[in-house]
Amino acid sequence: MFDFLFSAENRRKKLLESAAEGPVKQYLSVPLPDLRSDIHAVPLLALDFETSGLKPSSDCILSVGYVAVNGGEISLSTACHQLIKSSKALTEESVVIHKITDDASAAGESIEAVIGNLLQALAGKVMVAHNAKIETTFLAQACKKLYGMSLHFPAIDTMLIAKRWLERRNKEIGQGDLRLFNLRKQYGLPTCLCIRHIMH
Repeated sequence: MFDFLFSAENRRKKLLESAAEGPVKQYLSVPLPDLRSDIHAVPLLALDFETSGLKPSSDCILSVGYVAVNGGEISLSTACHQLIKSSKALTEESVVIHKITDDASAAGESIEAVIGNLLQALAGKVMVAHNAKIETTFLAQACKKLYGMSLHFPAIDTMLIAKRWLERRNKEIGQGDLRLFNLRKQYGLPTCLCIRHIMH
């Protein structure tokens, strides 16, 4: 994992050379943390997207929620949740999942503002997400559309960690066992409702 993250630091330096002034350059200007450190010493940003679907090329980010983790402790003062304004009509199937209505989406903030804020919060940190491929690919696509530069974001995937933990203990992984709400329940962690309440 560390070799992968060291190569990410090299990519950051290379991209910084060609980055135009703006949110991307500001993000790239901050070095990644010293990844030889204990995980508790690595600044993290726990991140969650709600999207209109699973395809970054045709679907869009509807909301962004994040909170910093410093020294192994969640920094509640950094918690942020923002809806993104979208002119695209949402399907009933997707609304059932993410609970964001057309009216709520229409009242959201511009994607430029939200992604700019996120890049500022993520600078110098490693992303933490559940099924992190969603966050990394959608964020990379958004940066490409907004700034003409597709970035690679080092991330810790909690779903992959849970999967490996269960496999190493020869535990059978049933359907839905790796879903975040099931893992939260299993380990006595706060529900989505509690987390969203904290963010507002």
